[in-house]
Amino acid sequence: MSVTALDPKTALIVVDLQKGIVGLPLAHPAADVLARNAELLAEFRRRGLPVVLVNVAGGPAGRNDLGASFPAPTAEWTELAPELGATEGDHLVTKYSRSAFTKTGLNEWLSEQGVTQVVVTGIATSSGVESTARDAHEQGYHVTVPVDAVTDTDGAAHDHTIAKIYPRIAETGTTKDVLAALADAS
Repeated sequence: MSVTALDPKTALIVVDLQKGIVGLPLAHPAADVLARNAELLAEFRRRGLPVVLVNVAGGPAGRNDLGASFPAPTAEWTELAPELGATEGDHLVTKYSRSAFTKTGLNEWLSEQGVTQVVVTGIATSSGVESTARDAHEQGYHVTVPVDAVTDTDGAAHDHTIAKIYPRIAETGTTKDVLAALADAS
């Protein structure tokens, strides 16, 4: 499917593009994902649309089959990738779970901004990005995921999420599709 439209008040949510994660072995080159996110960030900022930059600094305490999968974060590990060019106008969210909506006040902030749609990007396609997109959908936002602006540490999980999960909760397309929809929304 491709992106059909973007609402006049659409926010960009960039998930976990931070030094400790972009340095992991990924299914797609981090430089490509960062470059596409930089394109989206530049256009959202140029248009005065809300930008949310998310980092993760810990995980939930609940047990799982994989055991503790979150490293002890350092300041450098949680630092946003410099390619994002964070500005004072960006809304920063630090999360301690997979979803950027869990215990962060993000839904309330988006509501205060009048946001009705979100574009979700980042790492990992099947974890932080998916959880954030699911929660956004559950909160009633229109959700769009540019599939070339996300990646994962697991290529099969990335492919599964794009093919089986996102079509149920979001429109998908490319960065180019989102940029074209932004131009059409003007």
